[in-house]
Amino acid sequence: MKIYPFDKLSDCDLIIDAVYEGGNNGNVGDDPINKILPVGNQGGFRYAGSLSNLKYIILYTSGENIDWPDTIDTETGIFQYYGDNKKPGHELHDTKKNGNTILKNLFESLHSQESPRTNIPPIFIFKKYPTKNSNRSVQFKGLCVPGTVDKNQLEDLVAIWKTTDGLRFQNYSAFFTILNIAKISRVWLESLNNRVIDSKEEPNSFNKWIKNGKYTPLTSQRTISIRTIKEQLPDNKFEWDLLKIIYEYFSSEPTLFEYLAAEIYRMTDSKIIIDEVTRGTIDGGRDAIGRIKLGLNDDPIFAEFAVEAKCYNPGVLDKKTNSVGVKEVSRLISRIRNRQFGVLVSTSAVAKQAYEEVRTDGHPIIFLSGKDIVKILIEKGINTIPTLIEYLSENYKKST
Repeated sequence: MKIYPFDKLSDCDLIIDAVYEGGNNGNVGDDPINKILPVGNQGGFRYAGSLSNLKYIILYTSGENIDWPDTIDTETGIFQYYGDNKKPGHELHDTKKNGNTILKNLFESLHSQESPRTNIPPIFIFKKYPTKNSNRSVQFKGLCVPGTVDKNQLEDLVAIWKTTDGLRFQNYSAFFTILNIAKISRVWLESLNNRVIDSKEEPNSFNKWIKNGKYTPLTSQRTISIRTIKEQLPDNKFEWDLLKIIYEYFSSEPTLFEYLAAEIYRMTDSKIIIDEVTRGTIDGGRDAIGRIKLGLNDDPIFAEFAVEAKCYNPGVLDKKTNSVGVKEVSRLISRIRNRQFGVLVSTSAVAKQAYEEVRTDGHPIIFLSGKDIVKILIEKGINTIPTLIEYLSENYKKST
């Protein structure tokens, strides 16, 4: 991975997934983005120029906000970004950095009937990426444009309601496409600063999109993915606290976890149908069965699946991680019927050997680990300890 040191940032190009190191003086001057482009050293929304005549926009994400989880799908090139009205007490567009106003203007220009896209500047994405030398380091994730191929104007920018401490407020959820551009030259960055029009350094994908609206997303095919046990478990204290609550709640009655496991998978896609949680029945060893709807609504087909639930200790209560091994995974594989796929949901993680065998042999098994469970619940608004406890106690009644 290419890493640019802090003292070289003012002369560097922007390379996909390269890291740009921050300073280490312990103040806002350590911010690397402002060294690359003069946009200020704080905030998720930054820009050069005026709101009515933007040179370019910077979208910065830490990737750590559990209430507003910005996401980049590296396989499809789609970036979901949330606006900057993240606390109650303000109207949707009444924000300090004018981020939601910028989003509104971008998508209005995108869908304009008279002159679409003409007022949309380049938008650069940076993500927090701490390094040994600086906690302020960032990674460049690409040049994006508003909208996607498969979302219409009712879907690509949506104002959503949330509640904090009983107070309701709105914020934007916006979808962007990261264009297939591997390198942004320093010459073009300087031309943007100087408002040079029709620069020869302007990336072809961006130029085409401005002229005809053709999206050329930066897509990438995933290699065989074997997540380590560490990667399958939470990477921060808050998510560990949530996972601990889940494990403790079901550990005394693990068969009850089958209901949560089925629901967790259902939460991942609105087209998933859980037909039956087979607890206490003769089910061939499957804890739940269901279908996922594919194709057109008027003429769908359904792919059937079986769920296996494992309430194993993820490494809490002073115990070591009890991972799901080859034996348990083989059991699920053996019970998948023709043209079915399997879903293994565990509060813990899948051991390396079991994971590798499934992926290299091409078995149709989905793994949802402890980290996945927590993130899915957070995305559905179950994002505090009190709301999690309330959710579990109301929906999963214990027998004793």
